[in-house]
Amino acid sequence: MSNPANRTVAAERTGNRAPAGQTGSRGVDGGDDEREAGVVGSTGRVTGTVGTGLVGEVMVHVPERQGAEAFLAYLAVPGDRLPVGTPVLVIEYQPPRTVYVAPIGP
Repeated sequence: MSNPANRTVAAERTGNRAPAGQTGSRGVDGGDDEREAGVVGSTGRVTGTVGTGLVGEVMVHVPERQGAEAFLAYLAVPGDRLPVGTPVLVIEYQPPRTVYVAPIGP
């Protein structure tokens, strides 16, 4: 039988993260809600091919943080691969560094 103290230590190491597939506040300060608002709706460019079955990478312009940041990226809607250089829109954000994107334009 596992020791309850070990589970507490493990929970402290990983933080109060939302379960996979959920976004929102991780802690009592509500910090992730604020961060999410700055990422969803932002635009960026693909820096590592994004596609079905692939984990890509995008650089996203986040005005609230005054710069661009790298995120792991998945397609928001399954479809064709997005090659390097494709402009994208962030549809969903999952802390700490994952976004779901859709291509911008035709």
